[in-house]
Amino acid sequence: MAERPLDIIHRSVEKNVLVELKGGREFRGILKGYDIHMNLVLENAEELRDGQLIRKLGYAVVRGDNVVLISPDLR
Repeated sequence: MAERPLDIIHRSVEKNVLVELKGGREFRGILKGYDIHMNLVLENAEELRDGQLIRKLGYAVVRGDNVVLISPDLR
């Protein structure tokens, strides 16, 4: 049986992820939770620009309609 997209995201809970948003903004952190709209909760979230740390945010909620991609953070 084929996996659904949210099944793949579910495997990333409690793992480091990199999230790219519309407009080129990037965040990384530990994925703590998500919902069916792909709203994400990140712990130890950091905002990046061109791969460089801009600021540390702690907890962050990312609205799902802005998400372009979610990737494992291999740092």
